[in-house]
Amino acid sequence: MVSGTTSAVTCTGCGGALHPDDRFCEACGTPVGAGTGRDRPDDEAGSLPPVPAPPAAKVADEDGDDVPPAGGAPVCRACGGRVATDGYCEECGTPAASERDHFAQSPSSWVGGVCDRGVRHARNEDAMALAASGGFAALVVCDGVSTAPGSDVASLAAAGAALDVLVAGGPEGAARVTGTVAARQAAWSSLLGRAAVAADDAVAASAPGAEPEHAPSCTFVAAVVDDALLVVGWLGDSRVYWLPDDGTPEQLTADDSGAGELMARGVPRAAAEASPQAHAITRWLGPDAEDVTARTTAATVDGPGWVLVCSDGLWNYCSPAPDVALLVREHAAAAGADPTATAAALVAWANAQGGRDNVTAALARVG
Repeated sequence: MVSGTTSAVTCTGCGGALHPDDRFCEACGTPVGAGTGRDRPDDEAGSLPPVPAPPAAKVADEDGDDVPPAGGAPVCRACGGRVATDGYCEECGTPAASERDHFAQSPSSWVGGVCDRGVRHARNEDAMALAASGGFAALVVCDGVSTAPGSDVASLAAAGAALDVLVAGGPEGAARVTGTVAARQAAWSSLLGRAAVAADDAVAASAPGAEPEHAPSCTFVAAVVDDALLVVGWLGDSRVYWLPDDGTPEQLTADDSGAGELMARGVPRAAAEASPQAHAITRWLGPDAEDVTARTTAATVDGPGWVLVCSDGLWNYCSPAPDVALLVREHAAAAGADPTATAAALVAWANAQGGRDNVTAALARVG
């Protein structure tokens, strides 16, 4: 996502503002450097800054806040040194990450996630909200559109508003979802649609009076686990994967983007995701959105596996479901199958690939 700092560089396709580290315009998908005279040798050695060392696995308290390691001193995410009381690392001088830049949530032992600013961007426009109780879990991820001001605030408000709607259908909610599998699937699909509308309202409320062309916006994706039933809803290109231990991994969502439209027409994934318009989303939340009806789908989780809800900051580096399954299993094995620690490892892995975008990974271990 583009930071809040204004850049003099603009997109040749639509005139939108660009961050110096962008490869594509997020408004229209035009490659940076097309007709601008800017050379972007991203694959050349030395074109990326040093990648910070992956952070140690975080431990979350009951409210999902990060807890400092034993001794109470926060650890620098750049070098692993001790962060002093003035907020700067004693070893390298790097300022400590803010709570908005990096946070973890662990609502239960089988659900957890991490949301991170990444390496290249100045602020975190991703957001995440998680809840779990008994055999129920709700995982929401929203990715703020970086060319729209205030999207970091909007995405956080959207995720929280959506979660509130979904929790109302949970075992302790005011409108608990019950009945047959078919009845519960229909009820959750309806609640996911309402969650998207509530999230859209929250985006608008985060910037009252903003003109539509300057209003914040974000993607929306949510997964509900109701025992062996998994129901998901989305707008945009944030994703849900179902990654069973045995069986075929699936990407349950279909991107609302240029790449998604190409894949729907039969273009191979690799070619579609490398196309100039790949990251131009076609549906989103915000005052300028034409339609905020979430698409929904469902799956039966009849064996052990992982539900992964993530932003494109993760799947940009690993997109096909079989590859994602291998990645998650590898990091889960190293993290003792702890969801929050596994999510932290996935975020660190994405940052080690370059961290060009904000990155969010939320996981539920089911079965």
